[in-house]
Amino acid sequence: MTTRREFPADFLFGAATAAYQIEGAAHEDGRTDSIWDAFARVPGAVINADNGEVACDHYHRYRDDVALMKRLGLQTYRFSTSWSRVRPDGGPLNRAGIDFYKRLVDELNAAGIRPWLTLYHWDMPEALQQQGGWTNRDNVARFTDYALDVHEALGDAVPVWTTLNEPWCSSFLSYTAGLHAPGHMSVREGLLASHHLLLAHGQTVQALRARDAGLNLGITLNLTVAEAVDPRDAADVDAARRIDGQFNRWFLDPVFRGVYPADIVEDIRAVDADAVAAFEQAVQPGDLHDISTHIDTLGVNYYHGEYVSGHEPAVPVDGGDAPTDREGASPFPSHHDIHWHDRGLPRTGQHWEVQPEGLTALLRRVHDDYADAAGTALFVTENGAAYDDQPVVEDGQTRVHDAARADFLEGHLGAIADAIDAGVPVGGYFYWSLLDNYEWAWGYEKRFGIVHVDYDTQVRSPKDSALRYADIIAARTI
Repeated sequence: MTTRREFPADFLFGAATAAYQIEGAAHEDGRTDSIWDAFARVPGAVINADNGEVACDHYHRYRDDVALMKRLGLQTYRFSTSWSRVRPDGGPLNRAGIDFYKRLVDELNAAGIRPWLTLYHWDMPEALQQQGGWTNRDNVARFTDYALDVHEALGDAVPVWTTLNEPWCSSFLSYTAGLHAPGHMSVREGLLASHHLLLAHGQTVQALRARDAGLNLGITLNLTVAEAVDPRDAADVDAARRIDGQFNRWFLDPVFRGVYPADIVEDIRAVDADAVAAFEQAVQPGDLHDISTHIDTLGVNYYHGEYVSGHEPAVPVDGGDAPTDREGASPFPSHHDIHWHDRGLPRTGQHWEVQPEGLTALLRRVHDDYADAAGTALFVTENGAAYDDQPVVEDGQTRVHDAARADFLEGHLGAIADAIDAGVPVGGYFYWSLLDNYEWAWGYEKRFGIVHVDYDTQVRSPKDSALRYADIIAARTI
């Protein structure tokens, strides 16, 4: 007999989306280009040259989408505001743009769904990118001004405020690997972007807390578990150290400890001394104090682990991280002699390993090494899987029998339950994503949603995974 496992009474079940991926209305009511509108026009940057001009048309269909969330029993909904909609071109407040988010938040609260707001999910105004983007320190203050505008409009109607989503992606994947907007390939730019993103986080937390000391403020980081193929092999152990350092500690250490990891700074210096010199010059007195301003909540995004070695595998492993024919560099400045190996785990449609136990290990590590001492709450703010769904029509309705995704969801909720049993007070889970949507450089080729979206008709159809999630939420057990 299988023993049912119950979640704590205050554990929140939710789902997540991002503005550019679902809203559409890309040039309505005053919104101007973001870096993703511009990047999507670069030949070869996005599969099929797809863009977010329409996406899921959430801008016009948000009421129906909130009603769908309520039917599924979601208790909280994580969304992002678009900087380009609120402050087009980085300029003055656009009343029509902020009013959309007021309507959305009002709709969520009326439905009994807790709004969870992310201020930056990768959509900087293109006009600011033309002034250097995140390599330009001036944009730190501009971001804080934008955040204060959003708070002025939404205030205490939003209980949880997240500054940034996944700054690793919006720095190293975007300015060093060239795979995300703005598509640059520079170690120097990636380092500068990472610092200015974190500085924008810290100074925004300070500004919002000065305005309202009762706000729940935090950041969301995408984190991984880097494992050595052979823990007795020095080269394998060093490969795992460098991945952990460049992926996890580069952001966790300054946020929680007010320092950048010294070993990784030296690793990157060995690769590009001029880039590190520029980075060190950019870190001004007081910056790390600001970055390490106390946060109430840390969002952990987890999709898969990294199984690495200092030796090449017998058979090359496709990690699924280069979705286009665009020639991308590595997002890891110190990547020489790091090789990914296969450990025989199931893989998603994006060729990412399915490893729920990695989430348990990650939550325990982050709690033990960072969050517990800081008094910071932990939430899993993204976790999901893309599969090659095959919709069928049954009784006149679209159905998606996505057993693999449903198992993925339940397996990772089980991993969270394991972490809770081990003493990690995880506060909630957000599946990524509520809807099939614009999946960045993958365009519309990959579907992460628990709700199928017919992009021609915009009809939403809950998949089997959504129905299973609804049952889990209703029972509060797995």
